[in-house]
Parts: sequence; C-alpha cells; structure tokens
Amino acid sequence: MRGVGESVGSAVLGTLGRVMARTQETRGLPVDVLESDDTFLAIFDAPGAHSSDVRVRYEHNTIFVELDRFRTETEGYEMTYPGRGLALDGQATLPEDASVDPSGASATLKTDGTLQVRLSKADGDTDESADIETENEE
Repeated sequence: MRGVGESVGSAVLGTLGRVMARTQETRGLPVDVLESDDTFLAIFDAPGAHSSDVRVRYEHNTIFVELDRFRTETEGYEMTYPGRGLALDGQATLPEDASVDPSGASATLKTDGTLQVRLSKADGDTDESADIETENEE
C-alpha cells in the first residue's frame, strides 16, 4: 500500500511541477527599464541561463529576449518536481519618443542571474533592427 501512495504522490508532484513550468513559460520575463542621459538599460530576470542559450533582438522600439534553459542531471537524484520553465521570453518597450542606435547595443548575462541590455541614445529617428550578441559577465 505504501508503494501505491508514493507512486500517486510522485504523479501528483510531477503534474503540478509541469503545470508550474508551463505557467512560467507563458508569462513574460520580469524586466525593469532604466534611462540615463545617454543610454537605456533593460534588466531582465534570466536565472540559470547561459549566454549561448540567449537571443536578444531590437526591433521597432522593443527589445525581445528568448532564452532556453536546460536541466542538468544530478548524480544520485531523481526529478520529482519539474517546476522551472525551460523556454522563456520577454520584451521591453522603450518610451515612444526614444531614439537609439541598436548597432552599438550590448547584452550581458550577469552572475546574479540578470540579463542587462544597453542601448545608446541617438540623435534623430532611427528605425533599425539588430540582433544583439550576449556575453557573460567576467
């Protein structure tokens, strides 16, 4: 009887974990947008991501972020609650009157689990699009 209870418990936890992961995947990544005299800075939550798994694009006044995380196996452990979303995305729209130069943009994955995207302000209207390479903080 104990084995049946453990089996049912594992099934419930697994289902609950998958629901939580899907919920996380459907919400956008949390983001703050900051502005200085010469730069916009968007800070996205990106825990567990590696720079090679992050895609950043600027298009029509919006920063788009996609990241794919992977679960690594931990020797001696079995997954009972898969609650972290693996395919996450988010976006940050800059103020309507913002004018930036996306060709000089940078994206840095910080050791605190955030992704910082910097865009320099530009004079005049720009409607350029750009893929932004992501680097790891050193």
